[in-house]
Amino acid sequence: MDHAAAPIKYRAITDVARLPSSINERVASLPFTHRPALTLAMTQQPDGTWNHSMLSLPSARAEYFEGIGTINAARRLLEYGWDKDTPPLTHARRMLFRLLAEDQDPDYLFELGGKNAADDDMARRARAILREAAAATLAQAGYEGDPRLRGAARRIIERVAGYLRSPLAQKPFVRLGNQHVLPQEAAPPSVYALHMLAYMPLFRNEHHDAMAVLYHHLSQPVPRQEPMQLCGKRVIAQPHLVLGDLLPNRNAADADVVLSVAWLELMARLGFLRKNDNWSKLYERFLDDRDAQGVWHPHKGLSAARSANPFLWPMYPLEDHHTGDERWTDVTFRLGLIGRLSGRTIDVV
Repeated sequence: MDHAAAPIKYRAITDVARLPSSINERVASLPFTHRPALTLAMTQQPDGTWNHSMLSLPSARAEYFEGIGTINAARRLLEYGWDKDTPPLTHARRMLFRLLAEDQDPDYLFELGGKNAADDDMARRARAILREAAAATLAQAGYEGDPRLRGAARRIIERVAGYLRSPLAQKPFVRLGNQHVLPQEAAPPSVYALHMLAYMPLFRNEHHDAMAVLYHHLSQPVPRQEPMQLCGKRVIAQPHLVLGDLLPNRNAADADVVLSVAWLELMARLGFLRKNDNWSKLYERFLDDRDAQGVWHPHKGLSAARSANPFLWPMYPLEDHHTGDERWTDVTFRLGLIGRLSGRTIDVV
């Protein structure tokens, strides 16, 4: 609370400490005092999109979110603590729901269209990615009860669970020339599908058998092969597919702290963290790196945690600069949030 940016202060109060509603009402305006959030909101275009794209990210040199896509922009605003009924998110909602429809309209492929969808197989791949990413965003915004989202979620979980129960999942790669690739019919869970399920607790309860199969998959070692998949006659990188446990040991945790904390949060939201002794121990290790005031510091060095993983951009960092004690606020907040999500008692210091 002394050093964090406004969105982290707000979410620490509402999501972690869960202070009385009277206090929540007094801090309700905090997310709208954060200049980067306001800048991001003001760059939305009249059609409800950002830059008429969906999944693109700003370059490393971008200063004001230049080039950001709609899905990443909307998720970032949600991480900043903006409600789904705020004007930018309401304006983007129509387009996101439109992406859930299973149709052939090339206009809704955005940056994944054109040369990136030169044939039917590539266009089908692009539609599937955008559909799952839009579903994840709408779930995070709080639309779990909407029948359009539930219908899309049902199709996604049935496809993934059907694959995970099949013999193909036991030996997922096939040899193609001098490569080992996933066949076209393989359907491992994507990071977007996991994110969608994480924000749909009632839906997960209704599909508990599929969730059990998914947990088994996520607790398995990740194969050595990169997720390359046959798509028609092409072999395409599929970095959004999750082939197993992304946090298997301490070395992985130290190699990318941001990814590790994001994975632990995702597993906590899915209800998987307490089932897995290894993840629980790694979480405890992060807690051991806190000081007497409960503030996290890196296990080694004094630099703020960073990650090159593009899928983490919407959530980290929420701070707009890392020059002082604000270097530790993002991870400290996430550790508290993971504790709350996993059912731990939160001591307000």
